[in-house]
Amino acid sequence: MQKSATIVVTGAAGFIGSCLVALLNEKGYNNLILVDDFSRQDKTPNLENRKFSSKQERESFFEWLTLYKPAVDFIFHIGARTDTTEFDYAVHQHLNVDYSQKIWRYCTANNIPLIYASSAATYGSGDLGYSDDHDLPFKLEPLNPYGVSKNEFDKWALLQKSSPPFWAGLKFFNVYGPNEYHKGRMASVIWHAFNQVKKDGLVKLFKSHRPDFKDGQQLRDFVYVKDVLNVCYWLMENKPASGLYNLGTGKARAFEDLVRATFSGLDKPARISFIDMPEDIRDKYQYFTEANMQKLRQAGYRQPFHSLEEGVDDYVRNYLATGKYF
Repeated sequence: MQKSATIVVTGAAGFIGSCLVALLNEKGYNNLILVDDFSRQDKTPNLENRKFSSKQERESFFEWLTLYKPAVDFIFHIGARTDTTEFDYAVHQHLNVDYSQKIWRYCTANNIPLIYASSAATYGSGDLGYSDDHDLPFKLEPLNPYGVSKNEFDKWALLQKSSPPFWAGLKFFNVYGPNEYHKGRMASVIWHAFNQVKKDGLVKLFKSHRPDFKDGQQLRDFVYVKDVLNVCYWLMENKPASGLYNLGTGKARAFEDLVRATFSGLDKPARISFIDMPEDIRDKYQYFTEANMQKLRQAGYRQPFHSLEEGVDDYVRNYLATGKYF
């Protein structure tokens, strides 16, 4: 059924943003305002056959809002500079902090609910745990400029006296799934593993450079993009208490498990070798992440998450193997 609400999605041509556009279309929302840097041709297929009312370039979006004053009902601010190997902090400051503050102020002034993308990169080494309570951001020390920028915005949001009528900052853990074909080095390990298997018949994983972790046993909370979309949609519909929410599965899994699941999705026996981790990320590398999902569950979210094996199998068989988009 067609729904009349107007929804803005920033980062609409990217991985999670384009999947969200697809889900909203599926739910009957076609009056979408898509915001991104649309100059990248490799992202174009992500939005093929999608229904929307307007496409706006990221850098001129606020001028367009001022000029046309559209009646907006909800904003998903998914757009960000997500490259953890980009060490020029000014880039992150502009896109992840300043731009997000503009979105927040617009939502506040116009009484528009807001969901924005934060990140598990804010947790740094994880020494302080992975709780999404509101005291922790002020103590965290992220490991790279991307994580710093995301944490700076979280802190700023928490300190605001004026806010949107509902807001949620989602701390995405390791999201994987369709529509990440354009991401290159920053794509998920499953995407890289799939391409290595097709090319060489084996997968290379980083060795551990810490004595307390065996090679391939570095642990991350891998969450399937379909689960991320379900949470986003549920939050939009239900609007529980505003604040930061972790978004992972709540269960850390080894990279080796991930790769074995990728081979399984291709109906092939696993072949894995280990290589040195690049110097530029070695001392900035998270060896363990695991979302504490208590807050979202207590807010009333009941749906189960895909297990690693279920999510990877669906992604490999139904998307990567066929080159299909979400």
